[in-house]
Amino acid sequence: MKWNAIKKSLHSSLPESEYGLWIKPLECRLQEGQMLELSGPDRFFCAWVEDRYLELIRRAAREIGGIDEVRLAVAESRARSFAGGKGGQLLLPGTTPPPRLRSLHPAFTFDQFMVGESNLLARAACKALATGDSTFGNCLFMNSSTGLGKSHLTQAVVHQVLSTAPSTRLQYLTAQQFSAEMVKNIRTNSMEQFSKRFINNCDILLVEDVHTLTGKTKTQEELNTILDYLIKSGSRVILTSALAPAKLAGIDDDFRSRMTSGLVTGIESPDYETRARIIRHKMQSHGLGADEDLVGFMAENLHTDIRRMESAIIGIKAKSCLRGTPPDMAMVREVILGLTGGAMEEITGEAIRDLIGNQFRVSVEELRSRSRKRSIAFPRQMAMYLTRKFTNRSLADIGSIYNRDHSTVLHAIKTITRDMSQQDAVRLQVEMLCAKLKR
Repeated sequence: MKWNAIKKSLHSSLPESEYGLWIKPLECRLQEGQMLELSGPDRFFCAWVEDRYLELIRRAAREIGGIDEVRLAVAESRARSFAGGKGGQLLLPGTTPPPRLRSLHPAFTFDQFMVGESNLLARAACKALATGDSTFGNCLFMNSSTGLGKSHLTQAVVHQVLSTAPSTRLQYLTAQQFSAEMVKNIRTNSMEQFSKRFINNCDILLVEDVHTLTGKTKTQEELNTILDYLIKSGSRVILTSALAPAKLAGIDDDFRSRMTSGLVTGIESPDYETRARIIRHKMQSHGLGADEDLVGFMAENLHTDIRRMESAIIGIKAKSCLRGTPPDMAMVREVILGLTGGAMEEITGEAIRDLIGNQFRVSVEELRSRSRKRSIAFPRQMAMYLTRKFTNRSLADIGSIYNRDHSTVLHAIKTITRDMSQQDAVRLQVEMLCAKLKR
């Protein structure tokens, strides 16, 4: 079959992880003359393959099989039933049904996750748990605001486990799903079966959005009992929340203590460099190139979450296709203004740096240098203070502009604040620069 030869060629040109995840599951559905139709397991999978790999498949099909047309379709759903169901498939002794999982996004893998200082620990811990490495313990609590990568990392663990250890007994669901299923089992007097599902048939448990259990005392008690057993027995547990443990109201203290008995880590908003890498990667993935001016502009103005970056890039791609022109600054600005409702930041960290450079007659290179001369250190501190005052950039973000860490920025802000209260000359300088920035 020509498809086997094409797969062999793709296998040699792609990393093993990509081939195993995105090419190997494809099946030849139909081959007629110079047309090949492939099928994937679901529409999300097919959409991802079409966006990232279809052109590569078509090229290999032309070179190896002389096939001019390659189509992609969703495989027909095949109902799976197990022992006890009418006409069901019998299970071999000693085997268990496949885990019930939430829908997985095909792009939420470790390979597609952009690592930065804001998420380094969370990513390392998830990777370790996915591979059975006990370096970070066997229980992880991750918290962050929406759109910063909690679900991406959680699903990356699931993808990794299913790919490398498919026999692992895995349960992945949201806290709301856990609560709803528990209520259903209470009504049907089958709570013993519900508990056994997690206690006896679970090597790794992943529960998202535990903050939604606020006030649900019975659900907290049941999940607390399950966590106690799993953690003591060495099973792996990952919990996610939109709030840090200390800020979870309406949560039983014993349950809070159990959830945080392992590693607790937050995911912060990505710094400028990480945002730029994410935007650059996503623009290249969408075939939009990676013009550094456009990437820099987007990284400066899209601070909140990664979903907003994705939305902006999709909007840029749509306008680019509609107009038949590559993205330019006017197009990017138009999309971001529409996305932010016109609340695009006008004063940027880089603009402040340029103003300070002109005002104090120092170059960007000098401001980013390791020099501690007063003639350079003072303007640098002033720039850091003003950037903190006029932008929403984090301390780490500001530090990256001047090749410094967040502690240096914090020291600069304290120094300028102190000098303003003690020296009229410094206060007047700050007031003058603030007026210029506002204009």
